[in-house]
Amino acid sequence: MKVHLPVREAILNRRTYEAPAEGRSSKLRLDFNENTSGCSPAVRRALASLTTKQLAMYPEYQAPTRRIARYFGARPEELLLTNGGDDALRVFFDTFVEASSHILICEPTFPMYRYYGEIYGARISALRYGSEMEFPLEGVIAALRKKPRVLFIANPNNPTGTLLQKEELRRILKAATHTAVVMDEAYAEFSGFSVVRWIKKYPQLFVARTFSKVAGLAALRLGAVIASKESLALVRRAMSPFPVNLAALVAAEAALNDRATMQRYVNGVKRLRAWFAAELEKFGVKTYPSAGNFLLANFGPSGPALFKKLERQGILLRERSKDIGPGFVRISIGTPSEMKRFLKTIPKEWRTPA
Repeated sequence: MKVHLPVREAILNRRTYEAPAEGRSSKLRLDFNENTSGCSPAVRRALASLTTKQLAMYPEYQAPTRRIARYFGARPEELLLTNGGDDALRVFFDTFVEASSHILICEPTFPMYRYYGEIYGARISALRYGSEMEFPLEGVIAALRKKPRVLFIANPNNPTGTLLQKEELRRILKAATHTAVVMDEAYAEFSGFSVVRWIKKYPQLFVARTFSKVAGLAALRLGAVIASKESLALVRRAMSPFPVNLAALVAAEAALNDRATMQRYVNGVKRLRAWFAAELEKFGVKTYPSAGNFLLANFGPSGPALFKKLERQGILLRERSKDIGPGFVRISIGTPSEMKRFLKTIPKEWRTPA
């Protein structure tokens, strides 16, 4: 029997988003900005304490929301928990974006903004970072005059590592009188800067956060949206009643009760990031200043061949040749031994400065 399904045109016209290849656990994972040290041991203990009866119940959110909101410096009514950071972004499309409505992004950046935009049939205006990965501030200010529905900004930006400063962000928010500004702060703990406290002054500001990076809970999928009570009420209308599972809630609370582990990881990343950039520079590899737990580097035209060789040896990197240029790659900052292993694996011909 032949069946014709009424699939939306936006789905037919796009490719499936490819998740990371399977079988990564035994490899050197410097490709997806994961916390390769792992989460706090307190998380495992908390998960092990879950009872069969608890797992048979629908989750309750009031108490975890209160504790997580305190961590972010917000009130419970200003926080919405989501099924990972990706879900925190999807809800803005459910709330604000209709087919053919206009969104604004600055590329290269996190691909999920474009991914959701294409699925929802939005008109996507994409500005470009400069050759030195400068944020296109003046272009954004000008584009906001056209009143796009949503502006997505990753701060720090992935993959460039760029961090916008307070004055730049204030200019954007003052210009965005008819636009929801989504500040994706997935890497805020590494930059030490957040605009969460600005939500009372700017009702158009929404902040997206995640527990996948600094807390090391990527497998459990927990994210959050933070905004003023009135603005967040609109987003709540687009959410299902049970978006987050109990294990994620329990793990997040345990991680927050052991902030010393998270802070050690952040401090280690900052030290190692500076050292690693200097080591790459010795090879003649250009790197860009980063406020995240990763570095963007340019290995030049022969870079893609090197990346494939490293992959065959079990070293995974996030190549960005297609969207930035041949030889560009984003490298996550792992543990000291992992970063030393990466450098030692670079072939001898790369060990002579260009």
